[in-house]
Amino acid sequence: MFTGIVETIGTVKSTQKVGGDVRITISAPDFSSRAVKLGDSIAINGVCLTVVEHNNADFAFDVSVESINHSLIGEWQVGVKVNLEMALLPTTRLGGHLVSGHVDGLATLVAMSDDARSWRMEFKLPEDLKKYVAKKGSITINGISLTVNSVNDDVFDINVIPHTFEVTTLGNLEVGDRVHIEVDLIARYLERLLTGNTQSSSNLSESFLAEHGFS
Repeated sequence: MFTGIVETIGTVKSTQKVGGDVRITISAPDFSSRAVKLGDSIAINGVCLTVVEHNNADFAFDVSVESINHSLIGEWQVGVKVNLEMALLPTTRLGGHLVSGHVDGLATLVAMSDDARSWRMEFKLPEDLKKYVAKKGSITINGISLTVNSVNDDVFDINVIPHTFEVTTLGNLEVGDRVHIEVDLIARYLERLLTGNTQSSSNLSESFLAEHGFS
């Protein structure tokens, strides 16, 4: 479990195909002096991966076919910058929101503009994810906990303050780039509780919520 508060930016040092999977090595000098052990979980652009090897500032991770199919990891090249966050400890302050590290899908940056000292960024969601995104709700973009300003059908926008621009990879994005999205866990579990359906359902609507006391 993570908070979506990025601790450092790492760099993809190598990618290697291994038996149908992919092993990636990330260089993260800021983690080199920390107590990172084999088996530890680290969120890389919002994807929870397990440390399988480490040597000083270099950390290797095995990426399954499932993770490759639901993320952009298979497209990463040497030199790509990524957001890193170590897993929560019982004493960790929850500065963002609860993030599982399981990517729900990919969104596309469709617009970006200055907004005083901040930047306003608009993202287009896949059709099956738009119902989980709400105005002033939480969303994770490439491992970063952010607040949704507004939602217009399948497009939502966020504001990014200068500090977040500087300490994450959001400043590297250009219109047309895709990003990892993880929706709020509460939205996922609320749907499951209300519909009793183990699969993603399209039955969750304003009228459905009103009928069940959420008016």
